[in-house]
Amino acid sequence: MAEPITLITGTRKGIGRHLAEHYLARGHRVIGCSRQASDLDHPGYEHFALDVADEAAVLAMISEVRKRHQRLDHLINNAGIASMNHSLLTPYGTAEQIVRTNLLGTFLLSREAAKLMKRAGTGRIVNFSTVARPLKLEGEALYAASKAAVETLTAVMAKELASYGITVNALGPTPIDTDLTRAIPAAKMKALLEQQAIKRLGSFADVSHVTDFFLSAQSDFITGQVLYLGGL
Repeated sequence: MAEPITLITGTRKGIGRHLAEHYLARGHRVIGCSRQASDLDHPGYEHFALDVADEAAVLAMISEVRKRHQRLDHLINNAGIASMNHSLLTPYGTAEQIVRTNLLGTFLLSREAAKLMKRAGTGRIVNFSTVARPLKLEGEALYAASKAAVETLTAVMAKELASYGITVNALGPTPIDTDLTRAIPAAKMKALLEQQAIKRLGSFADVSHVTDFFLSAQSDFITGQVLYLGGL
């Protein structure tokens, strides 16, 4: 069987870096992207430096994937940004950047990936939401709102793409020890974890267990779903 072609956004560090290494270890050809160059050195890895909300750059990347591999099996929309500010203190420029990256970037990559997947009559798209959405976390208004939009995008695109054999699902991680969460005050983090049934930080492995499930060939009857970690 040909190696799976898996595109993952935001692979320079954090969850995206873990997912890239995880799927490389599982024999995938991984195409990664981030705004900056990556130091991930592996014969099965290809990296593109781009902004996921830059349409011209995304079109060029997908065109290159088509030329090199003629197909795309999986897309994991991991790239995202957050801003822990009270809504009254959130600059418009920050709000715009959050929406562009989290929502428009996810839409743009999904749209273009689906065009390539449609040719093969199969494909998997996994989007990233957040527990900040159902928990309605104070100080994360724009971040949570952008991810609520991603959940709606997931549900609608799941219906639109089902006839092409493409599933679209979403994952909502709990806080994980990354650059994003280290900026959260300890008291706020403790209060957040107390709202989970399982009161601990998530791990990278917790995330990849779910992406493995969504990408599996046996998950072809599962689409339009949002799975939150931690037992909310």
